Amino acid sequence: MQKKKIFFHQVNAPAHKSVLAMGKLRDLHYELLEHPPYSPDLAPSDFCLFPKLKLFLTGQRFSSNQEAIAAVEGYFADLTKNHYRDGIMALEHRWNKCIILKGDYDEK
Repeated sequence: MQKKKIFFHQVNAPAHKSVLAMGKLRDLHYELLEHPPYSPDLAPSDFCLFPKLKLFLTGQRFSSNQEAIAAVEGYFADLTKNHYRDGIMALEHRWNKCIILKGDYDEK
C-alpha cells in the first residue's frame, strides 16, 4: 500500500458494485481493494466507532428516545477529528492482518 496509487475500499453493497459506480472507479484509475462478503475487521464502524459508543452508553438509562438520541449526538459531537482519522489509519494494519489470517476474524 506504500505505492503512489489511490486505493478504494468499499463494501459489496449492490449500489457500490453497480456498472455506473464501477465505471467511475475505473475512470478515476482507483485500484479497488477486494473485500470479503462481511468482515467486521475491515469496517471502521465495527472496530472503531460502535465499540467505543457501546462503552460510552454502558450503564446509562434513558427515559425517552429523545434522551437517548441526545446522548448519542453529544457523544459524536465530542469526538475529535483525530478519532476518525485514527480509525481510518488503522485500516491498513487490520487489512494486512486479515490477509495474514486468510480472511479469518482477527478478534475472536
